[in-house]
Amino acid sequence: MIDSPASGAVAADHLQTLYREHHGWLHGWLRQRLRGADQAADLAQDTFLRVLASPQAAQPAGGIREPRSYLATIARRVMVDHLRRQSLERAYLEALAAAPEPTEISPEERALILESLCELDAMLDGLGHKARQAFLMSQLEGMTYPEIAARLGVSTSSVKKYVARAVEQCLLLMPDLG
Repeated sequence: MIDSPASGAVAADHLQTLYREHHGWLHGWLRQRLRGADQAADLAQDTFLRVLASPQAAQPAGGIREPRSYLATIARRVMVDHLRRQSLERAYLEALAAAPEPTEISPEERALILESLCELDAMLDGLGHKARQAFLMSQLEGMTYPEIAARLGVSTSSVKKYVARAVEQCLLLMPDLG
């Protein structure tokens, strides 16, 4: 089915209505869960951007039976992504601080490294906790499979499977380089 310009205008009107009627509520909901109003405002905007970018944005928003529940679900995902990015950035900065010799990098290099870490995190997102941990211990901490097995309380063959699954996941989700 091909969307007509009229149906696109109807969907846009419904999205504007969704924003107008629920933005204040969403901002307050986020403010209760976050540290400050500024961060809540940013994540509220990010939530509506996700709604706008979603395939459902082409559908009339009036078809959403529980708009606040729908927005809260998307906002939770936005918060998780935001907190995960913050955690990655904090871990990266701690690793830099613990480096044996002072490491001076440009803001551009730092942004590229953080972007790469976020992409790696997104690639590993679908894995179970142990598979994710095994991969990170192997790749970032240089631990051997028996060391990882001992730390996770699993067999060495399980660690091999976890790491193989993580590598496969990364290869499947890796953007084309050529």
